[in-house]
Amino acid sequence: MTVITPYSPRPRLPLSGGCLRLGAGLTLVAALGLAALPAQAQQLPSFRNLVKKVVPAVVSIAVTESAAAAAADDGGDQGAEPTPADRHQKVFGAGSGFIIDPSGIIVTNDHVVGGASKITVSLADGTQLPAKILGVDQLTDIAVIKVTADKPLPYVSWGDSRQVEVGDWIMVAGNPFGLGNTVTAGIISARGRDIMSGPFDDFLQLDAPINPGNSGGPAFDLNGGVVGVDTAIISPTGGSVGIGFAIPSEIAEGVVSVLEQHGHLDRGWLGVGLADDDSGDGVRVTMVEATGPAGHSGLRAGDRILSVDARKVDTALGLIRAVAEIHPGQRAHVSFSRHGRVFAANVTIGLRPETQSE
Repeated sequence: MTVITPYSPRPRLPLSGGCLRLGAGLTLVAALGLAALPAQAQQLPSFRNLVKKVVPAVVSIAVTESAAAAAADDGGDQGAEPTPADRHQKVFGAGSGFIIDPSGIIVTNDHVVGGASKITVSLADGTQLPAKILGVDQLTDIAVIKVTADKPLPYVSWGDSRQVEVGDWIMVAGNPFGLGNTVTAGIISARGRDIMSGPFDDFLQLDAPINPGNSGGPAFDLNGGVVGVDTAIISPTGGSVGIGFAIPSEIAEGVVSVLEQHGHLDRGWLGVGLADDDSGDGVRVTMVEATGPAGHSGLRAGDRILSVDARKVDTALGLIRAVAEIHPGQRAHVSFSRHGRVFAANVTIGLRPETQSE
């Protein structure tokens, strides 16, 4: 059965001993069978200048954590008390990341470093540095970590994912299977993908080969801007079949900025259950938590929310995102319809719990 698989959920790769290492060489996996199509190949872009420009800022990440923590991450028996042997046993994982500031600020995935007891970052020149976590956001699978070096580090800048279209070329760089310093090329296959991993799914779909260990690595546009953070693949085998997903920069950049400054991200919450409606007339409220923000403001099951702070909403996902962007404690003007009449309520937005209705 084809399954959606986060492609570096602590892949248990040996980081020493029998692990094949290819040094710092770069590998470009080109698409479309270029060797068999020399005439067409002349019309396709070369990525060599882009590689030289951005790959020095791409890093490999190795993590260790206790076996007990790994079991909890993987859905193990969290109620069982770990034995002394469990607490000291270590497991290994690998992933990727990219430097966004010469002081050593690095972006990666939460599922790469979340819960790690030790993080080691390998730079493109082979330098290894310990890293600390500045902040993580599980709902978008983004983490920010930091290393300290004796000199400014190479870095890359954010691109604008709103400007990339289906069919545009992208290049992915990272650490697949622990090999390090590998780049692959492909195109944007689709936008706005919801892979049912969370309420904020809005992924870019890529056909560039990405594999276990690429998690947290960057997807670049041809100008060298980071337009996506690689996070998941669909695969029946766990390896690349040409369907990968990246968090678009329009989402990732804002999350990273907040995590860098505050270490966590507070999102707004209404306290309602929601359902889309074919009528297109707002979003239907299916349930209201009596003690939640919406309940205190008089909203009821059966109401249709039309807008939040004059921002029209016509899908449950759109409403969730609109509310999430409002800082908890702020008041929002919510327009809704009930039995054909339009009403308004000033709702004091709450803090979104980890698990709850919207």
